[in-house]
Amino acid sequence: MEQLNEERLTIMRDKILTVKAEVEKIIVGQSELVTETLTALLCGGHILLEGVPGIGKTSLIKALGEALGLDTSRIQFTPDLMPADILGTQVLVRDASGDSPRITFQKGPLFTQILLADEINRATPKTQSALLEAMQEGSVTIGGEKHILKAPFMVLATQNPIEMEGTYPLPEAQMDRFFFKLLVPFPSAGDIHLILDRTTKGALPSLVPCLTGEEIREYQGVIRQIPASHEVKDFAVRLVLGTHPDRTDSKSDYATFIRHGASPRGAQSMVLGAKVFALLDGRVHLTFDDIKRSAKPALRHRLLLSFEGEAQGVRTDEIVDALIKATPERL
Repeated sequence: MEQLNEERLTIMRDKILTVKAEVEKIIVGQSELVTETLTALLCGGHILLEGVPGIGKTSLIKALGEALGLDTSRIQFTPDLMPADILGTQVLVRDASGDSPRITFQKGPLFTQILLADEINRATPKTQSALLEAMQEGSVTIGGEKHILKAPFMVLATQNPIEMEGTYPLPEAQMDRFFFKLLVPFPSAGDIHLILDRTTKGALPSLVPCLTGEEIREYQGVIRQIPASHEVKDFAVRLVLGTHPDRTDSKSDYATFIRHGASPRGAQSMVLGAKVFALLDGRVHLTFDDIKRSAKPALRHRLLLSFEGEAQGVRTDEIVDALIKATPERL
């Protein structure tokens, strides 16, 4: 395996920041959201986005595709959407030569590189599970035949937090497959003014592709080589264990508000995300602050609230904040 060197990491960092700057020509006032989205992509993960309609989620996908030179696709999830509508199906075709008809596979919109799964919780569990295989395996199986998706492949699924009627909550297993859950904040008054200036005074700026799919796959491998000390990894482990109320060493004041804690994937997401944050800060080693920075997006969707927690309106971000405060960096 190729060794890390400062020059190579500097080039990577500059290219990633160039992509971020390109995306922010379109996306206004969401710098942290763009950073965390790129972080998940560079870690090979998927994202669950939560925010009200009309604040730029679809624009983010399109801007990412342009700045990365990747194929993009959008699926509007509805209750009548079937698995074949997103995966594709086998069809009987007859070519112009008049030969005997043959069965061929017609690809669905899932066969892309950056997929926006809009309002994913409006689809039935059967359709959600069809997407789950693609997210986990990077492939789909149709009629007993396996079809590999083109890498890099990333799903950005959205949920509307203000309209829950007629929705199907995502099962815990599927929630756990998302690398990060990101909250899309409503823009400030100044940001809205800037959005108006950019969108009502002519054509939007065109973006220049800054990375290729091959480079992204290369960067995904390099990021995993960034070292993390045992102490830093242990801090991430203790944060995850602290989300489990049945553990006697859990020091969280919010233990009674948690029904089920985060899985080991939560620790994996924290550490991998921290590696990207360290790289973007120009470092080749992780700090405790890197873990803290990735804790909320990595854990907020992996905590299941108890009845008491839901009744009192406790937010999982509050629990993660309390865990970070209660967990010492070193034992």
